[in-house]
Amino acid sequence: MNTTDTMTITSIDAITLEADDPQAAAAFYRDAFRLDSQVRTRPADSPTSGFRGYTLSLVASQPANVQALFGAAVAAGATVVKPTEKSLWGFGGVVQAPDGAIWNLASSAKKDAGPATREFEDIVLLLGVDDVAASKKFYTARGLSVAKGFGTYVDFATPASPIGLGLYKRRALAKSVALDAEGTGSHRLLIHSDGGTFTDPDGFDWAPSAR
Repeated sequence: MNTTDTMTITSIDAITLEADDPQAAAAFYRDAFRLDSQVRTRPADSPTSGFRGYTLSLVASQPANVQALFGAAVAAGATVVKPTEKSLWGFGGVVQAPDGAIWNLASSAKKDAGPATREFEDIVLLLGVDDVAASKKFYTARGLSVAKGFGTYVDFATPASPIGLGLYKRRALAKSVALDAEGTGSHRLLIHSDGGTFTDPDGFDWAPSAR
């Protein structure tokens, strides 16, 4: 585990996703989610198989927006993992982008308050970890504070960050998006923040801000 830099993390400004076809992946994120600055792509240089150990979420204000984002993603080439539906927690669905990343599109609301748009309020990166307590300790030592947490889940307080961050037990995270937790190889994910360069206990790589 590389921890050569102990700068404090206050903001995640972007992520880089490794893809077999980075240009096509970038086009997908522009067309489906209108993400240009927050999601970067680059050529994949390491093998991967199965669940990559993380999910990305777009959190919208109402179900109609979730449905609009879901439809745009499928039209742009995403694969449906979980169709959109109501649940105890609101409304949502899950897709797999052409590069392999898993996206959870969700709203805590169960009723619409206006016309459908592809607007969303938050982007959240959820890392699937083997030991939630150990990972929580690792990240709080780097300056993050816990907004809420229970058992296998931790949500960090990142009010000024373009991308939010949370931790979830790996198996529970996979189950939440209807996937098997098994997976090997690269996460194919690089997280850009003001916290320097390091690798966390579960092999997630962090790098300086992409700005």
